[in-house]
Amino acid sequence: MKTSEIDILIVPGWSSSGTEHWQTRWERSLRTARRVDQDDWLHPNKDAWSRKLLSAIDDGSESKPIVIIAHSLGVALVAHAASKMHTGRIAGAFLVAPADVDNADKWPTTNGYDFDYQGSGFAPLPDKPLPFQSVLIGSANDPYCNAERAEVLANTWGATFISAGEAGHINSASGHGPWPEGLMRFGWFLKQIGPANRNGAA
Repeated sequence: MKTSEIDILIVPGWSSSGTEHWQTRWERSLRTARRVDQDDWLHPNKDAWSRKLLSAIDDGSESKPIVIIAHSLGVALVAHAASKMHTGRIAGAFLVAPADVDNADKWPTTNGYDFDYQGSGFAPLPDKPLPFQSVLIGSANDPYCNAERAEVLANTWGATFISAGEAGHINSASGHGPWPEGLMRFGWFLKQIGPANRNGAA
């Protein structure tokens, strides 16, 4: 499967992805990519964010399968909204540096804000497998989700787990602006979700 054959949906996390973030760079360089915009990036609400994600899925081209690229709280959003998606249109999800909202009291302050883990509605995280193929990339020293927890989430959601080593939160602050390794991983993932795999064939 090639990027030209899919509708790529970029799903940022808390505070969105800045101009140097790999998600933003990919959005600029991948012709079929578009971003799910939220009304309030700093005070996330699970239900409001889910409506935006589901609307973006519905607005996509019906002739192309959708591949989701989610980062941080965007990963939690995909997990929450998955049961409400028209999953026949979702070819797969590329999940990077999940935000462990169940332990958000341990998160650092971000852009001067502390995450409202009690009022946001994101906790607890869903404990059912995702209804589409997925891969989850976690980091050994991510302050928002340790490696052990990331692997547990991957197993819970039925995602293939990939360790990125000590890569922080895999964002621009941790030195992952272009993130060429991630783009290679994404290309590998697209090969795994070709038409035969999407139809359940061997």
